[in-house]
Amino acid sequence: MSIVVRNNDIRTLNPASLDIAARSLAERDPHLNTIYEAYGPPPLWDREPGFATLLKIILEQQVSLASAKACFDKLTARIEVVLPGNVLKLDDLELKKIGFSRQKAGYARHLSEAVLEGRIDLDHLFHLPDDEVRAELMKLKGIGIWTSDIYLLMALLRQDVMPKGDIALHTAWQKISGEPKPNYDEFQVIAEKWKPFRSVAARLLWHYYLCEKALLAKQPGTPLMVEPI
Repeated sequence: MSIVVRNNDIRTLNPASLDIAARSLAERDPHLNTIYEAYGPPPLWDREPGFATLLKIILEQQVSLASAKACFDKLTARIEVVLPGNVLKLDDLELKKIGFSRQKAGYARHLSEAVLEGRIDLDHLFHLPDDEVRAELMKLKGIGIWTSDIYLLMALLRQDVMPKGDIALHTAWQKISGEPKPNYDEFQVIAEKWKPFRSVAARLLWHYYLCEKALLAKQPGTPLMVEPI
């Protein structure tokens, strides 16, 4: 399997290894096989590592991806380049007009200051094991387990991360398995069987969720809107 290895403890995905791992999981799990047979391998959904991506993930907390994207796009239009210093030039009223809640404006300022002051080195995260990445990120105000997991999975492309608390994943699993919707901890237990490719299982389930949503949107009387990951 073609996997980029940064050190002995850190393995990341690339398009080729994602497809191989997705087929391997499909062979092991009949529910994931149903997804793979119906919709094929999932996209990599990779994001550029760094400040801008981490800020966008913060904006995605507990809101639709569409609304978070709209807010981030307005921010980009306002400051052109999403860098810590540029974000700090905006006052609370300007951030509110862009779409930041008061709470997320505070998180954005805290992250910006932490990067500028050297309290976190986002480039250094590449070299840390998953648990240490989580620990570093969760020192920052407004960053919890879900945000750090999404950053690990999409920006750092770690291969064995199952985001804790992602409702779309729980919903997809409920529908494909026919089982009751699990809570956060229950789903983490379910995901143990997908090691060491939990990130791939997450992508398969997101793939299913979005494809099913797209099919539903094509039904008469249903507005067409599929949120990108």
